[in-house]
Amino acid sequence: MAGRFRGLFKVFRGKKGPGAAPAQQPEELEQFQPRQDNAALDRTQEQDRAHGRFRRTVQMFRKFICIRRGKTSTTATEGTAEPDSGLTELQAEPGVSTDSPECSEDSDSPMNDHTAKTLMAMPAMVRKIHQSLGSHVTVDPRLGFNLLRLAEEHPADVVLTLLRCAPSCDRAATMMWRLIGSLGSAVEKVLPTLLCVMPKWPLHSMSTSDGDDTDVFALSATLALWVIVQVPECHEAMNLYSACLFVALLFQVVITTQQMPEEVDHFWRACREEHRLPTNPNRFAVQVMKALLCRLRCDNEVVAVERKRGWDTLVCADTQHYAVGLLAREMRQVLIPFCSRIAFHLLKPLSREEPRWDLPFLAFLVEVLDCLDLRECGDSVLEMMSRYLLSKCRQRCRLALRGLVVLSKDPVMARRMGSLSQQLVELLGDADGEVIRMSLSVFMNMLENKDILVSSTTAPKLAEALLPLFANDNSNVQILSIHLFCKVMELVVDEGKKPLKTSVCQSLLPLLFHCHDENRNVAEASRETLICAAKFLKRRNLGQLVKKEQLSKFAECLVRTAWKPKLSLEKPPAP
Repeated sequence: MAGRFRGLFKVFRGKKGPGAAPAQQPEELEQFQPRQDNAALDRTQEQDRAHGRFRRTVQMFRKFICIRRGKTSTTATEGTAEPDSGLTELQAEPGVSTDSPECSEDSDSPMNDHTAKTLMAMPAMVRKIHQSLGSHVTVDPRLGFNLLRLAEEHPADVVLTLLRCAPSCDRAATMMWRLIGSLGSAVEKVLPTLLCVMPKWPLHSMSTSDGDDTDVFALSATLALWVIVQVPECHEAMNLYSACLFVALLFQVVITTQQMPEEVDHFWRACREEHRLPTNPNRFAVQVMKALLCRLRCDNEVVAVERKRGWDTLVCADTQHYAVGLLAREMRQVLIPFCSRIAFHLLKPLSREEPRWDLPFLAFLVEVLDCLDLRECGDSVLEMMSRYLLSKCRQRCRLALRGLVVLSKDPVMARRMGSLSQQLVELLGDADGEVIRMSLSVFMNMLENKDILVSSTTAPKLAEALLPLFANDNSNVQILSIHLFCKVMELVVDEGKKPLKTSVCQSLLPLLFHCHDENRNVAEASRETLICAAKFLKRRNLGQLVKKEQLSKFAECLVRTAWKPKLSLEKPPAP
């Protein structure tokens, strides 16, 4: 039976003749690119035929696997099943038992000893398969069957051993990764191990069952993912781990842009020679991210970011957070569940101490924050934003404010943000108009909740900080500050009314001037707040004058009130 299918695995066989390429030449990785209008196809007709042969081979091989498994199951029901000799042939160490892992209790050796010996042989089997494929241009069906069985039953051993024996993903390793990618259940098993390796920069140490803990390059795992993601049958498995894969790739884009150790640089040169990859690994990580998004049927989002030159911006350290924000905005328009999962996975790295590479992560999280279920993670998000609000980095502070604007719209979260009042009041004196505007928005959102009152200590400080903003150059800041001043007068606790009275009196004249502002919104907000101030000061006559639009008489009243204390001082004392 095996001989019948041995011919199915002539993957990318070259033409015979004087112009044929040697079988041992490394194979270039296929570039997986999004759809583009009027784009010319990069493949030659010969490459198309080769890829067609490979896909047909994989499909027939998968049917062969189903037949083999079906017959094995049938045999097991009819009698005692004999161990499959396919894996046995690959055991390189003579001391390893050749019995099936599912041996009977009457075995001469204890079960745990047998299991330990079998597990120790798994990496040797993977190396044997890789060695066999390296010297042939065809894939023996028995080798392919054994590889997929190993990938499903011992995925960590398969992944780590293959990354060690072929870190730059040579031709044999490429064939093995593609074969794994052709079986969805195998992809589901190997992806968790790849996800363990990719974020460990630059090297990851993890032991296989034979005790080998040799470091593997994180970029080796990215190369393996690059090969797998190009296999159409991997779609379901990729969708299952899509959020984790996106976060891991985003991390690699960021970290490879910011730091490139010498050992990684030497390793990447070998990868470039093997597959003719981009000069910089950050651009390769971007290519893999685009391939992943296309595999998830997000072609339109990929093209939209390309048109805005977002991918080029992503590989520049100074503009990465802008590009990540652009990508997040494009994705959240149609991929809210996907963005929600990504945001959830970003919480863990961002909850640690502030690292150098956190800015792009924070930019993505802020853009999709409203996709999260704050009932589950609201407290951790609020704690994180509060920490970034104190950052000396201007960009991190601004992103934290944007996050707080979103959080403050939730009534439950708004009630928990009272401890940030002092910090927000201080930010009202910032020179950055956008920082001031967002700080005002946070306060306004918080006070929209009628259950929240302004404390006696916060009210006078907040009112004093708001008065200079009435004359701000930005009309939005003007309107927000005037409206917020009105809210403070309405919601201050009784103990805070007396300390607030001084600031309210000082606001009357500026508000009167702004009632004549050429911006109608500023003028309207000033009139409403002026009426509220008159009510707070218990001067109903002043409020009536504003309502009747008799502002000139209002001004006269202010003048008389201002001179009244002075005149009383000039009168002789009473006898």
